[in-house]
Amino acid sequence: MRGRKLDSLGVSAFCESMAMMVQSGIQMDEAVALLRSGRGQGGCLEEGLVVMQAETEAGKGLSVAMEKAGIFPEYAVRMVAAGESAGRLEDVLFQLARYYADQKTMTDKLRNSVLYPVAMLGIIIVVLAVMLTMVLPAFTDVYDNLTGSLAASAYAYVQWAYVLCWAAMGVMLVLALVLAAGFALWNSKKRGAIEGLLGRVPACGAILESLGMFRFTAALSTFLASGQMQDIAVAESVKMTSCRAVEEKVDRCARRMSQGHGIAQAAYDEGLFEPVYGRMLLAGERSGNLESVLRKLTGLLAEHCSNLVERLVGIVDPVLSGVLMLTVGLSLLSVMLPLMGLLSTIG
Repeated sequence: MRGRKLDSLGVSAFCESMAMMVQSGIQMDEAVALLRSGRGQGGCLEEGLVVMQAETEAGKGLSVAMEKAGIFPEYAVRMVAAGESAGRLEDVLFQLARYYADQKTMTDKLRNSVLYPVAMLGIIIVVLAVMLTMVLPAFTDVYDNLTGSLAASAYAYVQWAYVLCWAAMGVMLVLALVLAAGFALWNSKKRGAIEGLLGRVPACGAILESLGMFRFTAALSTFLASGQMQDIAVAESVKMTSCRAVEEKVDRCARRMSQGHGIAQAAYDEGLFEPVYGRMLLAGERSGNLESVLRKLTGLLAEHCSNLVERLVGIVDPVLSGVLMLTVGLSLLSVMLPLMGLLSTIG
């Protein structure tokens, strides 16, 4: 069971359910028992709840029970432990529910945005394969029958249609292999190297930085809700970014905070956020509503990241469509013009 983990949506649902029961004053062992009785569907959560019920009935805390179950992310376990220590378990659970729900939403948006260009790439490869194996050979046979030998006739330049299609097919296949290899490495221990390469591409780098800022802000909001000091919350939250550019900015903010500045002032001075977001954070800190502003900011950053992805897809999609139309159009033109010449000669 140690190798099986809940997905983001499962963790979010668990945390929200537990938060509502804690809010209602239900004891921890009773809350876990109630959650388990409402399941009955098997799976890793069902198995984990069995372990958690035994642990909580023995007097252990929720964080210890979650760790023993082995199905929750380390970040969630640490946050629950911090919430228990600070007496803010309810707030932390609600924050975790929102954090993992946002993570799930963001992941789905990124996946859906990438699927369409990938599907378009597959369509291009299929169309080119049909052109090379069925359409062009059919025209070649017609010309061979009419002129005796296509290569020796005035219509030999029809071969350029083959060259064009094969060249486009080669480019598309290489691109497909690169995407497949990148996807495999992204889901392995080489993810950092792939992110480093993508970060050098301006459009991709902007998306990765925006995604890193979203992760940092969401984690910072959760850490502060757990009662952590600002400097500790920043130091722990930066580990969630997976983006070198964001880490460097946060490190500069941490150094400024060590000089006595608050997180909002340090972030504003170092340009961690866009100026309008920085002013929002300053106003929130001065009014004592820093956590609520961070939650709002997390949503805005998620929307900004989605817009960047959609903008990139809006560029890639027309390019792929243009390649398909140009290749097919020129290929058909190459084989249709000789046919028109033959028909005019016959007529």
